Amino acid sequence: MPEPHLRAADADRAAVADLLGRHMTAGRLTVAEYEERLSGAYAAKTYGELDELTTDLPALPAAPAVPAASAPAGPAAGKAAPASGWAWAAWGGSRAAAWASWLSTAVLVTAIWLITCLVSGEWLYPWPIWVVGPWGAVLLAQTLSEGRADPGGPRQLPS
Repeated sequence: MPEPHLRAADADRAAVADLLGRHMTAGRLTVAEYEERLSGAYAAKTYGELDELTTDLPALPAAPAVPAASAPAGPAAGKAAPASGWAWAAWGGSRAAAWASWLSTAVLVTAIWLITCLVSGEWLYPWPIWVVGPWGAVLLAQTLSEGRADPGGPRQLPS
């Protein structure tokens, strides 16, 4: 670190906070010690105060610049290949999983709405339509457009 009497910047405090977090993850600090040192790091005004927080901790090995092993570009082994549309990507390429998520959410929010209607004794505004309606419309549009030719793809001119 630079001279201990010089004032530290926010970036320096954040770097020490990150270092403390990595030492806690490695098991060198308890949660209580980490919290105490973290509050000290953000309260520190000089490099000397920041240095005091880490003097009893060993140096961590530098993080590798390039990951040692990269994941394959294609679908993982044992998983179905993603469907053609972007909507299925969040569910691992499964249209059925996308619709199952939508259905379970629809049932849950509708049940909440019905319970509140029963408890209040009157029919309340059907707010679940704003939760499941747009989501279902996007999934339906994606399902219906699946299998159609890519509109942005190459086209043949009529001869």
